[in-house]
Amino acid sequence: MAKIGYFLSCEQFGPAELVDQAKRAEAAGFDALWISDHFHPWNDEQGQSPFVWGIIGALSQVTSLPVSTAVTCPTIRIHPAIIAQAAATAAVQLNGRFVLGVGSGEALNEHILGDPWPSVGVRQEMLEEAIDVIRLLHKGDEVSHHGKHYEVQDARIYTRPDQPVPIYVSGFGPQAAELAGRIGDGYVLAMPDADLVKTFRESGGGGKPVQAGTKVSWDRDPDNGLKAAHRLWANEALPGQAAQILPRPRDFAELMSLVAPEQVAENVTCGPDTDKHAAQVRQHFEAGIDEVYVQQIGPDMEGFFTAWEREVLPQLRQ
Repeated sequence: MAKIGYFLSCEQFGPAELVDQAKRAEAAGFDALWISDHFHPWNDEQGQSPFVWGIIGALSQVTSLPVSTAVTCPTIRIHPAIIAQAAATAAVQLNGRFVLGVGSGEALNEHILGDPWPSVGVRQEMLEEAIDVIRLLHKGDEVSHHGKHYEVQDARIYTRPDQPVPIYVSGFGPQAAELAGRIGDGYVLAMPDADLVKTFRESGGGGKPVQAGTKVSWDRDPDNGLKAAHRLWANEALPGQAAQILPRPRDFAELMSLVAPEQVAENVTCGPDTDKHAAQVRQHFEAGIDEVYVQQIGPDMEGFFTAWEREVLPQLRQ
């Protein structure tokens, strides 16, 4: 059965707000949680960026929902051996209800220690090796690894869940979808793209889970909903490789001035029309996606959770 989860945005909310949203999501009937993993927000208007592993520890104490990172980059800013330890601890805290979503990252978060930003091919090669390192460490044996990109010496993870942590691989183009199909326990994407889902499944993904995130701006006034979505998340409508290569939130902010509100409205339902909210999620299920995670952009959390509990979720589950 398809899952409908709630997407916790570390770019837009602080620790206490994220924990509160998780509790509200469970009470409203959402099935699971996604949480983003960033060092920077995409722009200063979003204004937050707490450390995801601290938030996950807090979530484990207040919710029984499964949690997935969407997504962690285990290649440059943080060494895969450290991610392996963090993910193992998260899975223990959540009693096995944890999925490590990984991707090849963005310069926005990964350039901060002065490392060069590699080409797409090198980033995917690094991601594949990083996943190998994480899986080796999750077996619980002492690991020494001498690879092309990573060195691990005499390392062993002692605090581990009973089952290996599932690793879902994100990808927004055919090459990345093929990699996810070949090495992932599942696939993560950010749009209802049936072709990418097909590529993943035909490249070895088979019947493995596919997750996707989507954003809405619930507001009693559609114009206010659109204003919030445009002010906070117009960066998502930037074309080409901007999301991968721009290094600073202010770079995104400057380019966001080129994005018209109408462009944001094409992908983000703004306002109180629950039929439109449901239709946005349905697009993802029609593209073959198994789990859809919904993020509320606007400030009216009470209105969002009430509307989704009473009208949107029941409609989607009929």
